[in-house]
Amino acid sequence: MRGVYGVEQVRTAEDALMARLPEDALMARAATGLAVECAALLGRVYGARVALLVGAGNNGGDALYAGAALARRGAAVRALLLDAERAHAGGLAAFRAAGGRVVAIEPAALDGVALVVDGIVGIGGRGSLRGAAVELAAAARDTLTVAVDIPSGVDADTGAADGDAVWADVTVTFGALKAGLLVGDGARRTGELRFVDIGLDATLPEADVHVLEAEDVARLLPTPGPADDKYTRGVTGLVAGSAAYPGAGVLSTGAAVCGGAGMVRYAGTAADAIRARYPEVVVHEDARPSELWVQAWVIGPGIGTDDSARALLADVLATDVPVIVDADAITVLGQSPDPLAGRSVPTVLTPHDREFARIAEGPSADRIGSARAAARDLGATVLLKGDATVVAAPDGRAWINRTGTPWLGTAGSGDVLSGLIGSLLASGLEAPLAAAVGAYVHGVAGQLAAAVGPPSSADVLHSLRAALHHIAAG
Repeated sequence: MRGVYGVEQVRTAEDALMARLPEDALMARAATGLAVECAALLGRVYGARVALLVGAGNNGGDALYAGAALARRGAAVRALLLDAERAHAGGLAAFRAAGGRVVAIEPAALDGVALVVDGIVGIGGRGSLRGAAVELAAAARDTLTVAVDIPSGVDADTGAADGDAVWADVTVTFGALKAGLLVGDGARRTGELRFVDIGLDATLPEADVHVLEAEDVARLLPTPGPADDKYTRGVTGLVAGSAAYPGAGVLSTGAAVCGGAGMVRYAGTAADAIRARYPEVVVHEDARPSELWVQAWVIGPGIGTDDSARALLADVLATDVPVIVDADAITVLGQSPDPLAGRSVPTVLTPHDREFARIAEGPSADRIGSARAAARDLGATVLLKGDATVVAAPDGRAWINRTGTPWLGTAGSGDVLSGLIGSLLASGLEAPLAAAVGAYVHGVAGQLAAAVGPPSSADVLHSLRAALHHIAAG
């Protein structure tokens, strides 16, 4: 798992490391890594035209030192100093000594360049771009742009970009992943994220926000052993679908089947549709969910929000097994004054933004903070869907998912996700990890489905087994 850090954590770690190193050694490491990445993007460095957008302080210093390295390899590098009085003195001297030129601050200075390096504002910056930086960022939109550590104008803690900010094609970040690169507007403006190790691992604290990687998911995915049977592998219960929306039941139930559950029980009101598609599912038409033995329940997709749905949700929440609450069930839950009172076993809530607003405040531009606050207040794991899904546990731990595709924004996609998480939860995986692993696998399935054309949710469902195989095979 890769740790994700806030600005203060990174600054503290940098200060501790710099105390052990010669002066400017840390900046030299960052600038060298930045220059290497820029050179790789240029392909042919000699004769390439490069423009540096240089702000005050260390972020601009990184850009200037990297520009100096490119100039020494024959690139024609020009620097636009947005605050000449506060430009990094050492970086500027090295840049000039290498043959770099300081030019006037005007958008026309970017004409004809092959690469723009955004060193305007670093991770300590707050608020949108101002003054000449706004015009320069706009002028750079049609040119390959590399951001230094984070796109200028993006909040490194939250990913918020309230006004003008740089759109990077590539962001080269140093020492630690910053949350603002992975969520919200920041994730969209970061482009391809490249990481330069500058030796911070020894001074960084233990992270409480993580990104799952393929090897983590492969390790966490349940794999049956010789002594396992359908019961020990996990029995998942589904209350999903209705006469009006049978497809929701089919999608979520199918995901539980494909996700590895040893057995699936269905207790919704779309029984005929489930029988027709999945003969291996045990259908209980007349039983109350609380009368059935399962190891996790999934409730919500397509059940409606009427009195019958409310009764079903109350019955499921009264059980002593983990429950995934999704879709219509979240709407019903939001109508209760104390929706999860008395539950001592894990609950996972899987809202998109509009559903989130029915059970908690927000979400705000700080999506990690919003999900954490909701998880704490509700005493439940919260999976906040989005282009970068956030999973938050009641104890403050959080995970950011980086798999997926915009094609997953289609009707029924969330039904597949909830059924998949249900199968993982029934297998015994801890609730927050079941949600995080489910989001990862669902994202990979979406990517595989989209590789052959615009996918439907049924296509995503049918790609689940391939996604599981792909992850397990490494």
